[in-house]
This record gives sequence, C-alpha cells and structure tokens, in this order.
Amino acid sequence: MTDIQATGRPSDASGGERAVSGAELRLENVVKRYAGQKVAAVESLSLTIPAGEIVAFVGPSGCGKTTSLKMINRLIEPTSGTIMIDGHDIKQDSANSLRRKIGYVIQGGSLFPHMTVATNVGVVPKMLGWDKKRISKRTDELLDLVGLDPDRYRDRYPRELSGGQQQRVGVARGLAADPPVILMDEPFGAVDPITRQRLQDELISIQRELGKTIVCVTHDIDEAIKLGDRILILQEGANIAQYDTPENILAAPANDFVADFVGAGSTLKQLSLTRVRSLDLSHPTMARVGDDMAPVLQQAEQAGDETVVVLDDRERPVAWPWLRQMRNNSKVLGSPRENLVTLDHAATLNDALDTMLTSTHSKVIVTGDRDKYLGVLDFETVTDHMRQAERDAAQHVEEARSEESAAPPAGAPTGEGSHD
Repeated sequence: MTDIQATGRPSDASGGERAVSGAELRLENVVKRYAGQKVAAVESLSLTIPAGEIVAFVGPSGCGKTTSLKMINRLIEPTSGTIMIDGHDIKQDSANSLRRKIGYVIQGGSLFPHMTVATNVGVVPKMLGWDKKRISKRTDELLDLVGLDPDRYRDRYPRELSGGQQQRVGVARGLAADPPVILMDEPFGAVDPITRQRLQDELISIQRELGKTIVCVTHDIDEAIKLGDRILILQEGANIAQYDTPENILAAPANDFVADFVGAGSTLKQLSLTRVRSLDLSHPTMARVGDDMAPVLQQAEQAGDETVVVLDDRERPVAWPWLRQMRNNSKVLGSPRENLVTLDHAATLNDALDTMLTSTHSKVIVTGDRDKYLGVLDFETVTDHMRQAERDAAQHVEEARSEESAAPPAGAPTGEGSHD
C-alpha cells in the first residue's frame, strides 16, 4: 500500500499557525497477524500523521483501529512494518521506555484508586526521576490546564470525583511528562453527552495551547469531525477507505463505504463544521467576584440585562446569576468554576444549540484559551447564521444549474472558425 497523506495544517483560532510541540508519526507497511486467524487484524497500514495535529481513527467495530493505536506504544507488538516518531524507529527503544515518552488516555481515566489525584498525575514523571518539587509544580499546572483547581482537587481520591473529573485527571496524567505523542482510546465514551461535549472542548483548548500529536480512536463520526484535523476512516483489516480533512470527507467521500459511514446527513454535518468563533458575540453586564453589588445592579438595569456574567481574578466566568438572585447580597459572589457550563469558542454550532437547550438562559457563555471569558452567544444568532447558510447553499446550487443550462452541449458548434 502506498503511503497516504492529507493536505492541510493546524491553525489556531485566529487562523494563524499554532504552536507545535508534537512529533511526526509515520507508519510504514504495519501488519498485525494473530496466530490461528486467516485474516490479518491490520494489513499493511501506511500513513503519516503530521506533528501537532489531532487525527481521529474511525471505522466499524473490528476494523483494527484500536489495534493500530496500541501498536504505536507497543501495547500490541506489530508482526511486521515500521513505526517512527520524528524519524526514530520505536523498536530501538524498550517497550517501557517508549511508553514513558507517549501519553496514553483511555475511557474512564483509568486512575489508580488508592492514589490521590496528584499522585496519579505524577506517576510517569516519578518513573523518569523528576524531583518532588518539579512533579508538584507540573501537577498543579496540568490540573489548572484541564479545568480543575489544584487546591481543591490535588489531594482527593478518584472515588471523590465525578466521571468527567476523573477523565480530566486522566488527560492531565497523559500530558504529565510533556510527551510529543498522545494516544487516546475512546477517551470520552463513558460520560454523559453534556460532559462529553465539555471534555471535547477542553481537549481542543489544550491542543490549541500545546500542539501535541494526538491519535484518537472513536466510534463516533461526529466526534471525529469535531476533534480531528484529519480523519482516518478504516475498513476491515485497517485498510484505509479515506484519510483527509473533515471538510473534504464530508464534501467528497472517496467511495460508497465512506458515504455510508458518514451517513445521509452529511449536508447537515457540514453545518457542524462551523465554529462558534465565527459568529458575533454579545457582551452583557459583567462583574467580578467581590465587587460592590449596587453599581452592578444599576448597570445591568440600565442596559436592560436580566443576568450578570461573574468573572474571577483570571477573567474566567464562575457564575451567571439572574438579578433577582443578586439583590440580597452586598457583594458579588462566585462559585466553583467547574459548576458553570460554558462553551469553548472552537465548539461547533451543534454544541451551542445542545448547550442552550439545557440552559435556563437560552444563551451560552463562550470562553477562549485557559477559559478566559469572550462573550455570550444567543439562540437567535445561531439560527440566523444557519438560515443564511441554507440560503447561500441554495443560491450556489441555483447558480451552478444556471451555468450548466447555459453551456452549449458537448460537441456542438460554437460558430468560431466556421465556413460556408
């Protein structure tokens, strides 16, 4: 099989080049055969994953996507073929040494139940010989990065965390030793839909900041479309059906298998490619924890706002109370930040609508890097955008039909160079 590469490059939210700390991952004719089985689990898989990108492996059950993932860190040993990280053949390292240099995140976080959050996160750095001070500093940095206050969570045990919090700790542990490559096997499959969307947003935000090379196995094509810079769609035996950007896969499926796998709603899925950052945000009354209440209420009433967005000292939203809930207090109060549902500006319009449907505000607070407050998106803005997109698509189809009907039939004389 020839090596398959796709076009495109990672970019940050503003459209510029984003930071890259990942490494190029290259698979060349990788095969996995199990004794007693006539058909290979993975048959001659070759592809290149550029440094700093998220690539989502998707395909039907049994197609070899998880086997392919686990061969990258040698949890499963390839039968033949070569896997290279930044040009270095992984077989030149011992399996244990290799795994300490590759982050690994699986469903449910897979935390050690007898260890605290901090100890779980610091497992690999400790194996690598980091001193306690360095491990402690790194642990706090990563807990903050994944949206968990270190002071509240570092000394808790997994049983004291929700499923989403456990998964965040799992991501932090995968990042602990600053590996260039991170493998994620159905990382968000064991949580409820709202928590899953928030964790996806968290991963997008982290990736925007760190630029790791991430391989993510998922059974959900919608998750692949949202997360992936590229998507690898596999058939049985890990044969590549298509390897390309989400936009290209939706617009031009390579074959009937891909078209069927993506589904009949691919036109609607195109709308899910639109990110929240492309829409205009509103900026209602804002306050900070500890502000005097009277001027905040006065400003909100003059602006006609029924709610106030409350920020902490790092410009992160922590509360979104109604005015009636604030009147009995002399100071603006906050609450634990993770209790407030927000939306990353790289989230999709589908995510925005889902979040609004579960909100009492019919709006959603939008955040950027490190959860910094950006503004508020309302339902009308989303629906107006979707209607305009439908109108633009219909106009494009009409223009294409007009051009087609105006073109002369193939082989018809044009009148140029004719003779009597």
